[in-house]
Amino acid sequence: MAMSAMHHLVQLAANGEIGTLVGGLSPDWGPFGALGKTGRTVIQIIMAGVVLALLGRAALGAFNLKMGEGQHDMAQVSKGKKEIGGSLVGAFVVGSLGTIFTIVYGMGI
Repeated sequence: MAMSAMHHLVQLAANGEIGTLVGGLSPDWGPFGALGKTGRTVIQIIMAGVVLALLGRAALGAFNLKMGEGQHDMAQVSKGKKEIGGSLVGAFVVGSLGTIFTIVYGMGI
């Protein structure tokens, strides 16, 4: 009998270890494999902090966009659009760095 994906995720989460839950989603860390668990955790925390800061900046850009539209200030609208776009692209790049490094490292071997 096939197990639904949600049921499988609930079982993995019940084990209490986050590594089992996201193990299939995250890369094997290629060049960072020798860092050890603590080093990888530090890198993940730094990346998560950068992504949160970029998403906060995108929210600020959305605020500038709405304020500019309300005041009919096209310069502020343009600034808001640039902040949103740049922040979201940056968050995507930082979020995918592990995969990018693994692919590049794999191609070099």
